[in-house]
Amino acid sequence: MSETAAPLFEADRLTKHYGGAAVVRELSFRIQAGECLGVLGPNGAGKTTTLRMCLGLTVPDGGSIRALGLSMPRDAMAIKAQLGVVSQFDSLDPDLSCAENLLVYGRYFRMPVARIRERIPRLLEFAALTHKAHARPGDLSGGMRRRLSLARALVNDPRLLLLDEPTTGLDPQARHLMWERLQLLLQQGKSILLSTHFMDEAERLCTRLLVMDRGRAIAEGTPRALIAQHLEPDVVEVYGQGALGTAHAPLRSLAERVEVSGDTVFFYTQDARALLDALATVPGLRTLHRPANLEDLFLKLTGRQIREEG
Repeated sequence: MSETAAPLFEADRLTKHYGGAAVVRELSFRIQAGECLGVLGPNGAGKTTTLRMCLGLTVPDGGSIRALGLSMPRDAMAIKAQLGVVSQFDSLDPDLSCAENLLVYGRYFRMPVARIRERIPRLLEFAALTHKAHARPGDLSGGMRRRLSLARALVNDPRLLLLDEPTTGLDPQARHLMWERLQLLLQQGKSILLSTHFMDEAERLCTRLLVMDRGRAIAEGTPRALIAQHLEPDVVEVYGQGALGTAHAPLRSLAERVEVSGDTVFFYTQDARALLDALATVPGLRTLHRPANLEDLFLKLTGRQIREEG
């Protein structure tokens, strides 16, 4: 993938207000062909509004969107014909079988019935649902329904997929199978805009990340580069009897940064050896030494406080 090539999708200074409050503020990003851009952010960060503007469902108050060489909202229908969408919530028709869901959805794109029928077996095979072709969504597991939603989004052979938290509510096995399918799509040259709350999902799938907070982009880059830029490399988690007391001197001086969440103390350090030696002398403590990860990045940039929707 060439960084100098024209982007497949480009948002420039998107802005959206609701009730006088800015929900998205001067947001810009690009997606290159064959790339997965992950959008991370806490509740209320503006992720859903951003996706709705990208889909032409919400008109921005400012800024512009260009996709696939076309302009949104002027060319909204032509752009949507080349997009695939998996929403956060199940929108499958419960009265139709898996195969019928694919057929009806394909007709929304005015695809010939013969072409859709030709694609259905391959889409069901891709979703590992060949044996469920005549089953209705209500007879499927949560993971199967999400894979069917992904197969449905591929009916029109889109160049760009917009996925809004596609693995929410899935168990680990179903989530890993969904990841395998998304990785296959990237290997086939598809591009993906992925909104997710799962940091392991973002690190596994995303070429680049866009971290949002309060409607703004606060960080952008590859997962590894962002971790190296914003975090110390070593993390020591301390919990158990007396853990909270370790957050104070003299142990605090053995780390560059210390955070407390509940009954766990997080030490962020360039080299954990001296800290681990000191902690080993304190009875009753339990420790976990690990490298810094995307969850640490997310919490540092957006804070540990839970935010309510709305």
